[in-house]
Amino acid sequence: VGDRTAENAAFSYTNPDESKLGVKDFVTFRWEKMDHFYEEEEEIFVHPRDPYHRIDTVPSSRHVRIEVDGVTVAESKRPFLLFETSLPTRYYLPQEDVNMAFLTSTDLKTACPYKGEASYWSVNVDGKPHENVVWGYPSPIAETPKIKDLLCFFNEKVDIYLDGELQPKPKTAWS
Repeated sequence: VGDRTAENAAFSYTNPDESKLGVKDFVTFRWEKMDHFYEEEEEIFVHPRDPYHRIDTVPSSRHVRIEVDGVTVAESKRPFLLFETSLPTRYYLPQEDVNMAFLTSTDLKTACPYKGEASYWSVNVDGKPHENVVWGYPSPIAETPKIKDLLCFFNEKVDIYLDGELQPKPKTAWS
């Protein structure tokens, strides 16, 4: 396109085996080679959304306390609980309920097809850094507006107390 070239960015099955006959004469593009993907006019991040993958975000009055190295860095009685298929419950907190003095923004950005682009923060307690353990969505996609400008801590990397009970650290890809 213009003066830009993406080598090996597309492929097709010109003589597919019987299991792939439905894709004969179609071309597909490699995600990692493209700058952007769109479904109609909406940008898609990472991969197309699966209609059987759910995300539900609900406001709560549960008491959530986040500790790092024994120090409370966030505490809220107005979290948003995000339930996502196959993942642990995530606790999104208003920034006003997070002691931002412990947080330092980082350059890390990731994308989620169900939420949009995330920004990250590291937590520093007593000179000990915990890299990229907090994230938030400053501009989430239209389907998840409730998490805009809230912050979430990796359950796998911090101590989360829910109504006074320490929650077990889940085993996930981020453990």
